[in-house]
Amino acid sequence: MALLGIATILILLAVIISKKLSPLVALISIPIIASLAGGFGLTTSKFIIDGIKNIAPVATMFIFAILFFGVMSDAGLFDPIINGILKRVGAKPTRILMGSALLALLIHLDGSGAVCFLITIPAMLPIYERLGMDKRLLCLMVALASGVNYLPWTGPTLRAAAAMKVSVTDIFTPLVIPQIVGLIYVFTLAFLLGKKEARRLGIDGDAAVDIVLKRELKAEDAVLRRPKMFWFNAVLAIVVMGTMISGKVDPAPMFMIGTVLALVLNYPVINQQKERINAHAKEALMMASILLAAGAFVGIMNGTKMISSMAQVAVSFVPPALAQHIPFAMGIISMPLSLLFDPDSFYFGIMPVVAEMAKMLGVQPLAVAQASLMGQMTVGFPVSPLTPATFLIVGLTGVELGEHQKFSIPYLWMASIIMTITCALVGVFPF
Repeated sequence: MALLGIATILILLAVIISKKLSPLVALISIPIIASLAGGFGLTTSKFIIDGIKNIAPVATMFIFAILFFGVMSDAGLFDPIINGILKRVGAKPTRILMGSALLALLIHLDGSGAVCFLITIPAMLPIYERLGMDKRLLCLMVALASGVNYLPWTGPTLRAAAAMKVSVTDIFTPLVIPQIVGLIYVFTLAFLLGKKEARRLGIDGDAAVDIVLKRELKAEDAVLRRPKMFWFNAVLAIVVMGTMISGKVDPAPMFMIGTVLALVLNYPVINQQKERINAHAKEALMMASILLAAGAFVGIMNGTKMISSMAQVAVSFVPPALAQHIPFAMGIISMPLSLLFDPDSFYFGIMPVVAEMAKMLGVQPLAVAQASLMGQMTVGFPVSPLTPATFLIVGLTGVELGEHQKFSIPYLWMASIIMTITCALVGVFPF
C-alpha cells in the first residue's frame, strides 16, 4: 500500500504540474484508479462519500464567502476606503508604499489574489509612474500584503483544513498573532523601502502632496453601488468575520446568514439577487468543485490506508529526536516549496503524508498544516510560476517576471521565516 500510495502521489504531481490533466480531473480519477488497482472495488465509492462528508462544511463556507464578499464589493463597501487611501498617499514614497500595502490588504479580504491585483495595481500604478518610482516596489507590496493576509476562506487555508479534516478556525485561530507580526513586518518594510526610494528620487520629507487620484467606476459597476448602505454593510462584514474568527459560530452558517442579509437589504428585487449570484457563481463553483474533488481524493487515500502506510515507511527514516522539529522545518521551507508545487499538489499530496508521519512520531499533525501556511502558496503564491496571479502582477506593472522574482523573493521568504519563528515563540509548534 505504501508503494501504491507513492505511485499515486507521484502521478498526481506529474500530471498537475505538467498540465496533462486539470486538478479537478486528476484529484478524482487517479485515486479511483489506484483504489481499484489495490483491490478495493466498489468500496471505493464509500471512501469517496466519507471524504466528501468531511469536506462539505469547508466547501459550503467557501461558496458563501465568495458570494458575501462579492456582494459587499458590488455594493461599494470598499470604495470609500480605496479612494481615501489614494487621496492621502500624495507624493511621499513612504505613504505610497504603505498605501499600496494597505489597499492590497483590504481588497484581498475576499480571498482572491487576482481581484486584489486587478484593483490595487491599476489604482496605484499611475502614482509610481508619475514620480518615477521603481515598479518592482509595487509588485512587492501587493505580493507581501496579499500573501501575509492568509484568511480562513483563502485557498491554502481551505485546502489545509480539507486535507486535515478539521475546521478552518482550528487551523487559523492560533495563527492570528503570527499574522499580526507578519503585517507589522509588511508595513515596517514599506516605510523603510519608501525612505530609501525617496532618497533615490531626491524627494525630501516636505514634498508637496500634489497627487490626488480617484478610481473611476465603469457605468455597469456604478449602477450596483449602494452608498446609503455603507455603514450597514461595514457593520455586517465586521460581525460576520469577527464571529467566525472567534469560533463561537461555524464559518459556513455565518457566511450563509451574511450573504442572505447582504442580498436582501442591498438588492431587494429578486432579479437583482439572481444577477449578483450569477456574477460570482463561476469563481465559487470552480473552487468548490476542486474542494469536493479533494474530498474524494483524501477519502480514498485515507480509506485505503495509503497515507498511513507511506507515513509508516517515512517514520523509519526520521530519528525520533528530530521529530518535534518537523513543523518548524516545514515552516522555514514552506515559501520556496511554492516554486515547486502548486497548491493542490502540495496540500493534498505532500502535506498529508508529512502530517501523518509527524503524528506517528508524537507530533500534532495540525502543526504541520499550520507551518505550511507560513509560506506555501500564501507569501509564495505571488512569485510562483505555477500560479496565474504571478503573471497578472507582472503583466499589469510591466515588470519582467525574473526581475519581480529576484527582487521580491528575499523579502517574501523573510516574512515567512518571521511568522514561522513567531509561531514557535507563541507555542503553535516548537522550534
